[in-house]
Amino acid sequence: MKCKSLRMCTGLLATTALLVVASGLGQATDAHPISGSYKVVRKTELGPQTRIQLQLNLANHTPRDLRIQRLTLLDSPQGGKDKTRPCSLVVPAGASADTTQEFTIPRSEYRSWSHGAAPRLLLDVQTPGGRIATEAVRLVRISGGEAN
Repeated sequence: MKCKSLRMCTGLLATTALLVVASGLGQATDAHPISGSYKVVRKTELGPQTRIQLQLNLANHTPRDLRIQRLTLLDSPQGGKDKTRPCSLVVPAGASADTTQEFTIPRSEYRSWSHGAAPRLLLDVQTPGGRIATEAVRLVRISGGEAN
């Protein structure tokens, strides 16, 4: 009887340990592989549009280098070529890298950033196998990062 109880307890303990490990792995894969911040370096008003130069800091939270091929600024009802930039940037594993990019966006979109809206980037990242994967990054404004 004691042997049967011991086997049952051991089985329950093993099952519990397996569930704890599995839930930890699930949380690790939910983490964002890359995060970013921005600072507006220069701003030029062009009628209803605003040309902005952004200093971007992208942080890699993965154990491998990220090779960014292209980035696109999102959150605008108007798409266009002025929102996509070719980019050849390597963000080392566990580190960050800076790049400065220029975009033309609606003035209303730029104003919304100063009211708390956060711009987003779509990054085209080359995988180790040579394919392109797309990562979305919500940017956080660096304090004092608004040009006049």
